[in-house]
Amino acid sequence: MKNNLFPVVILAGGLATRLHPITHTLPKSLVKINNKPFIHYQLELLRKNNIEKVVICTGFLGEQIINYVDNGHRFGLEVSYVSDGPILLGTAGALKQALATLSDNFFVLYGDSYLCCDYLAIQSAYLQQGKKALMTVLKNNEQWDKSNVLFSDNKIIIYDKKNKSPNMQHIDYGLGVFHKSAFDKITPFEKFDLADLYQDLLKQQQLASYLVHQRFYEIGSFTGLEELGEYLKNSRDILKRKNRWNLSNNFSMKPAKLLII
Repeated sequence: MKNNLFPVVILAGGLATRLHPITHTLPKSLVKINNKPFIHYQLELLRKNNIEKVVICTGFLGEQIINYVDNGHRFGLEVSYVSDGPILLGTAGALKQALATLSDNFFVLYGDSYLCCDYLAIQSAYLQQGKKALMTVLKNNEQWDKSNVLFSDNKIIIYDKKNKSPNMQHIDYGLGVFHKSAFDKITPFEKFDLADLYQDLLKQQQLASYLVHQRFYEIGSFTGLEELGEYLKNSRDILKRKNRWNLSNNFSMKPAKLLII
């Protein structure tokens, strides 16, 4: 049975220079964590959140991602692809190219982000606030990366990745929601960054917000790779212990006595 969750666009076209030399010949999405490519975990998590359709924006070495994910059916998803072509168009430029394959509203997920959040709640907040876009934010306090959002009274006051101030305690979490009209001012094949689009929408008072409380994981750095690997391993171990406990309790239950009348 179909649900009403928006499709998710994954931005997977970057060069991943911070992961060199691994990413000289391998796209970041296919960097292995605990013997599986990162995108394997990313797609599994989306399906657990009841996402059904995914569009992957590819660029550098994108054919490798297509070969691995294919149509997405083994993940329980419908996956399609849009390529930047020979010239990388930036995150917002890539999204402009993908609009023809999308419904009016859609999620946008950074290609290096692993986010344990509530997609349905975020979608509901976006629809309720009635803006062209929504940015998820997390109170970061410089803990997991440099804070880049001034957030007050449930509103984004300033978003700036370049000119940061001590008053910024929140960070762009890595998941956005957009209406197609948010990209009207970007021309086809124009190089445009998503951070610049967010800033333009904020100036137009067309950027909604949603405060997330779960930390993000990312593979944009070797530290991030290590942290996510440890998190996934611990999560798997906890699940194994839970399954063993359930199995043990099922076997230890005494059979019910037969009452003969």
